This record gives sequence, C-alpha cells and structure tokens, in this order.
Amino acid sequence: MTLQRKFLGAAAVLALTSGAALADPAIIYDLGGKFDKSFNEAAFNGAERWKAETGGTYKELEMQSEAQREQALRRLAEAGANPVVMTGFAFGDVLNKVAPDFPDTKFAIIDMVVEQPNVKSVVFNEHEGSYLVGMMAALASKTGTVGFIGGMDIPLIRKFGCGYAEGVKAVNPDATVVLNMTGTTPSAWNDPVKGAELAKAQKSQGADVIYAAAGGTGIGVLQAAADEGILSIGVDSNQNYLHPGQVLTSMVKRVDNAVYDAFKEGAEMTTGINVMGLANDGVGYAMDDNNAPLVTDDMKAKVEEAAAKIKSGEIVVHDYMSDNTCPAATF
Repeated sequence: MTLQRKFLGAAAVLALTSGAALADPAIIYDLGGKFDKSFNEAAFNGAERWKAETGGTYKELEMQSEAQREQALRRLAEAGANPVVMTGFAFGDVLNKVAPDFPDTKFAIIDMVVEQPNVKSVVFNEHEGSYLVGMMAALASKTGTVGFIGGMDIPLIRKFGCGYAEGVKAVNPDATVVLNMTGTTPSAWNDPVKGAELAKAQKSQGADVIYAAAGGTGIGVLQAAADEGILSIGVDSNQNYLHPGQVLTSMVKRVDNAVYDAFKEGAEMTTGINVMGLANDGVGYAMDDNNAPLVTDDMKAKVEEAAAKIKSGEIVVHDYMSDNTCPAATF
C-alpha cells in the first residue's frame, strides 16, 4: 500500500507539473479588432504561426471598449493562461495594477514598458522603419509634397511621423511634409471614413504619397489614395496587397515575431525590456510583387544604404519619444 500511495502521489505531481507546463498562452487584441489588416492582425498572425508550428492552442479576447481592459486581463490570468500577451500601449496602467496579483503568470505587453518582475515589455524602433519609407516616399514623389496620417494623437504615433519626415528630408530637404492626426480618443484607430477624408485633403495640398500609421483608419487612407490616383504607404503588416500598384511599400513592424516569441517561450518567458529595431529585424519595409513595379533599383539601393548606416550607428534617427520634439516637421 505504501508503494502504491507513493506511486499515485508521484503521478499526481507529474500531472500537475505537466498541466502547468502545458498552460495555454493567451492574447488580448486592442480596439479595432484582430482583423484590422494592420497592428492587431500582425499579432494574430504571430499567434497563428506558433499554433501551426506546435499544434498548440491559445486563448484570445477582442476588446470592445476601454472598460474591458482590466476585466479581460484578470479573466485570462485567473483561467490559468500563461503567458498572457496584450497588444498596445493602452494596457500599460492596467497591467501595472494586475501583474502583482498574479506573480506566477508571465505577461507580455507590446508598445509599452511596464516595470514588473513578471512582465516582458516589447518596444519597437518605429522611427527607423519610418525613416526608410520616408526616403522612399520622397524618391517616388513628383510634387515634392508627401503626407502622413496618424491615428490617435499620442507620442508613439508622432514617433512614426517624425521618423518619416526625417527620411523625406534626407532625400529632399526642400520637400513639404503634411502631417495630420485622426483624433485624440481610441476611436481614432477605427475610423476609415475620417482617414479617407484626411487623405483627400492632403492630396488637395499637393501630397502624392501618403503614409498611414492609424490602424483600421489607415484602410480608408489607402483606399482614398488609390481612388485619387496617388500612392500610399501601409503600416505594421504588409499592406501592399490591398491595392496592388498603388501602395508604394509598407513599414513592417514585426509584432508577429513579438507574439510568436512570447508564445514559444511560454511560462519560461524572459521578462524585462526587449527592443526590436532594424538591427534585429524588428522593423523594415515590404517588397513583393504588388509594389515591385513602383520601386526602382536606384530607389532600393539608396534605402538599403541608409538601412545599413542605421544598423551600424552611422545614421541615428531622431526618436520623438526621447524628448517630444521633431526637428524635421511640425505637428
């Protein structure tokens, strides 16, 4: 009987240990939904890549309102998900509050730094990738005027716009960069009609290439640019396919890699700050059959030369987040 009890006890411990090791990861998408063809969808693609490679399963939640952030985070942690990944800076305050209540759960947040021992903070050098697509915009522009349309007016999105303007000016110091933000509330991420209106207004000011860093709102920007016969630049995901021959390129932010890596590490995920930039393929620009006719070999060579210099440190792109200024443009 003693031997049997020992065997059953060992089996129970093994079962508990295995259950913990095999806890499902989870992801919470920010407002705009997982099929926004941009930021959230990049995160979804990373989760799906992990699922396809491992055969594993994961939990997911799509936010419907700001009020759901804390509830969603607590629900997944209480259900035993590990790690729990969330997309977007707006989870920062809530995560800072919730993480200490679940010390055995690992959390990963994209686009915000949360200094808790069980949190991995993934941030990107968006200004580096934006600099490269800014160069490409200036090289493609025939009018010498290009545009930028951001989503919610926050420092992070100004970081995109500022890097873009610096890249434009590196090619053409006399270029005009028209910058607009969609709004000051989270609804600015999902207003394609407003995005289209802003794109048409920028065209009327002479812009013939417009970069959209606006989540779902950007879909309206890209559509309006195509309708108006000018070029657009996508963001986060490769959006070249949305309007083949009309999207000059996309500034790719590898949110998919961030989610994939977190899911792959699982409950043993390394915490702390992880910076993803050009040097470690965290950002870049998209080339494929959809935009190949728009990008000449000379354009690509100039952009690649700049990319190499950014990676080596010879070119340091201004980071708006460092001091909230933008030498290349005025917001």
